Amino acid sequence: MNDILPDVSGTWRHLETVVRDIVQSYGYEEIRLPLLEHTELFRRSIGEVTDIVEKEMYTFDDRNGESLTLRPEATASVVRAGITNGMLHNQRQKLWTSGPMFRYEKPQKGRYRQFYQFDVEALGFEGPDVDAELIIMCARMWQALGLSRLTLEINSLGTAESRARYRETLVAYFSGVKSQLDEDSIRRLDQNPLRILDSKNPEMQDIVAAAPVMIDFLDEESAEHFQALKALLDAAGVAYAVNPRLVRGLDYYSRTVFEWVTDALGSQGAVCSGGRYDGLVEKLGGRPTPAIGWAMGIERLVALYDACGGEAPPTDADVYVVAVGDNTLEAAFALAERLRDEATGVRVELNLGGGSFKSQLKRADKSNAEYALILGEQEIAEGRAGLKPLRSAAEQSSVAFEELPATLAGLLGKA
Repeated sequence: MNDILPDVSGTWRHLETVVRDIVQSYGYEEIRLPLLEHTELFRRSIGEVTDIVEKEMYTFDDRNGESLTLRPEATASVVRAGITNGMLHNQRQKLWTSGPMFRYEKPQKGRYRQFYQFDVEALGFEGPDVDAELIIMCARMWQALGLSRLTLEINSLGTAESRARYRETLVAYFSGVKSQLDEDSIRRLDQNPLRILDSKNPEMQDIVAAAPVMIDFLDEESAEHFQALKALLDAAGVAYAVNPRLVRGLDYYSRTVFEWVTDALGSQGAVCSGGRYDGLVEKLGGRPTPAIGWAMGIERLVALYDACGGEAPPTDADVYVVAVGDNTLEAAFALAERLRDEATGVRVELNLGGGSFKSQLKRADKSNAEYALILGEQEIAEGRAGLKPLRSAAEQSSVAFEELPATLAGLLGKA
């Protein structure tokens, strides 16, 4: 678990703001969820035979002996909130949430045990149009952030019935090469053979590559849904590749699954992943409700933004107010607040802790402000302030207090 320090938090805030604004422009509303849930929620939704449930969850008993878990992902919590708050029956919801998730994983670059996700969910929508909207929304984000080196991979997992037929074929195939399977794959063979397709073991890749593919076993309705999705993406000009090995790591997915991947971050290639989970609401006690969503790792997004040369908007002060003399601090406070009220968008920092004129100017320079406003007893008596450029060789000028908001807004391009 790591600290997000001030030198990078500005980038985080910028990216989160852009993503939030785009998501909300598509009509999605924020929902805020607890960090803790009953452990059974994740066992039922994610699946017992997954790395998350078997190896990665932070689970403990509370003082009443109830098993609680720090959320490892957000979708199950969104569905639980929808059911318990009566938001799903005969309704459609477009929701987003963000915040920390927790998984006990081996720490490495770009992968932390407390990590942050931005999560978008659409519940009550059955057709491929919402699938396309969620994917196209992502493409708009990449464009807005100036991100390149991203590729979209899509696949369909069909319905539970078509997956059952596929499962039989998959079990027969992997049973025929059982002597070559690793320990995890042998354990999953009887319980959930689709998880073998998600194996990250390099020695398993040739075996997985030769396995039958789900897309050949799709039921007619799922095949039509997938074709319609591809047509919508084609019409929108969003490029994609069909990856028949894309199964996602959670048991609740059905039909459409997708990942936005990059080659810019080494092994941490998936930036945004999602898919349909049409059976999850019913599985968790609600009425049958079609649903789809995606989750994006903020750490990965920040790393990709940096790799693509992105820079966050500046957060440094535009103006640093220097107060020199025994009786100038009150006037300096008043002037700083007036500028914050009247000079829209101008960031004002006031020198605190006193100090000589020279030391205050050093602080002003270190703040990266464009200008220092200098107030001494004479300036206050005259109702004027010294305006000293800090990033150019221009001369210092004197400006009346009442003219300062408009003058600074003009000079800083914020009028």
